[in-house]
Amino acid sequence: MVADALVYHPTVAHYLRFVATTVGRDKLLRTLQYFARFYSWYLFRTNALTTSIAPWESLKKSFSVIRRGMRVGKNVEHFKAAAVAADAKGMDPVLKYCAVGRQLGYAMYLSLDVGVFLDQTGIRPMASAKRLQKEAYRAWMTGLIFNAVAGFYSLWRLGQREEKINKKEGEGVVEGKKLERERNAARMQLTSDLCDLVIPLSAIGFVNFDEGIVGLAGTTSSLIGLLAQWRKTA
Repeated sequence: MVADALVYHPTVAHYLRFVATTVGRDKLLRTLQYFARFYSWYLFRTNALTTSIAPWESLKKSFSVIRRGMRVGKNVEHFKAAAVAADAKGMDPVLKYCAVGRQLGYAMYLSLDVGVFLDQTGIRPMASAKRLQKEAYRAWMTGLIFNAVAGFYSLWRLGQREEKINKKEGEGVVEGKKLERERNAARMQLTSDLCDLVIPLSAIGFVNFDEGIVGLAGTTSSLIGLLAQWRKTA
């Protein structure tokens, strides 16, 4: 039967594994949130009716609150990851410091974000909510900068390793393909980080990007993260 073919299709099983993960659900919601941010800006710029813009504005705000709620408590994970990275033996010093900086930046961002969530939901209104949000963006920006530095450094190291490979030999060909996969993964992560950097830089006021650029940047990084999580759950 057609129904059985659909229900037991491998793609359906893959989708269920994907949405069963918190990361998978978050990436999906994040993609929709930032696309709504872009599309509501696009509708506004094209003089669309307010009634056409309102649903997208509502979707953007609602998903922002939902995702903040899903992140509550996740700061502990990053504090632990920072401690693990700091204690790592034999790790490249540059990557080690970048890992610690990234994890501490994310941990502070998520810690401050809890206050923003409490204010946003009305659980505990705070007069300092706007300041907390700005500081949260600064912490996120710091974590992203550390991750971007690690990305550039990793690409440089991969280039150095590739120069030492003899691609005329069998082992060299295999190693070359392995390095290419690592390079592609590093490039994708770096692209995601650079796109994400647009968001806090704009929110803090370091750059003057409009909602369209911020929305597109967020959508791009979200799709990269969504694709990566989709592959992990294959």
